Amino acid sequence: MATIALGKKIANLVKTALKQGIIVFLNGDLGAGKTTLTRGFVQGMGHIGNVKSPTYTLVEPYDLQDWQVYHFDLYRLADPEELEYMGIRDYFNSNCCSFIEWPEKGQGMLPVADMIIDLVYLDEQRQVALQANTPLGEQLISLLAR
Repeated sequence: MATIALGKKIANLVKTALKQGIIVFLNGDLGAGKTTLTRGFVQGMGHIGNVKSPTYTLVEPYDLQDWQVYHFDLYRLADPEELEYMGIRDYFNSNCCSFIEWPEKGQGMLPVADMIIDLVYLDEQRQVALQANTPLGEQLISLLAR
């Protein structure tokens, strides 16, 4: 599946070229492939096992050998302030990769994303648009384009 492959490709570039964590905002309707892309990334970072959507838990952590990967799903977040109570700032450092679904629900509490990925499901295919928000995001998109 191309969406999983894209996630794995991003993971490979993070591990081998960037060598530091990234923050990615994922936009798209329900079923557009946000969790599927994150699944590819988490597997590409070395996780073996199930990768599930954190719809009810808000965040699913993955403790990997050299990395922390956090998959956030803010769909059910009632108030961005809830993120402060869960210690949101602790989830962002140089060896952490965070993929955040429904980032608009955490507006004002989330750091700037390195990259924004928009996923749209059209005619039984997913279309993906990548946007860099930081120099790190620009570097990643440049590497992906090769």
